[in-house]
Amino acid sequence: MIHYTPQATIHAPLISHKDHDGVKKERPCMSDYAIMLTTCSSQEEADRLAAGLVEARLAACVQQTPIRSTYRWEGEIVKDDELLLLIKTRTALFAQVEAWIKAHHSYDTPEIVMTPITDGSRDYLDWVFETTSSP
Repeated sequence: MIHYTPQATIHAPLISHKDHDGVKKERPCMSDYAIMLTTCSSQEEADRLAAGLVEARLAACVQQTPIRSTYRWEGEIVKDDELLLLIKTRTALFAQVEAWIKAHHSYDTPEIVMTPITDGSRDYLDWVFETTSSP
């Protein structure tokens, strides 16, 4: 089981900026949030990984969508039907999410990549922060 140190605050971190009228406002620090990606070969594994990440509070939400992947593996071109998992999380949790996926994934080398969220709803990011922090 992967453990992490919980955050003390209950709201998404804020940064100050001026809107187009020059009024100072606060907004979530977008660089603190990301979508991580991984793929798996079966619905059962996708469900297990998604539930485990959410239960461990490493992800606020994990979406699943079917995809067709073409890649080179051990010198051969392979085409496989897979499920893509879109993992909504915080950038600070990358190492824990990566370790959790590696410990629970059936692939020898699972895809584990992170794409930063460059903009988003304050309410949504507050929810991501709260659901990936200790209760």
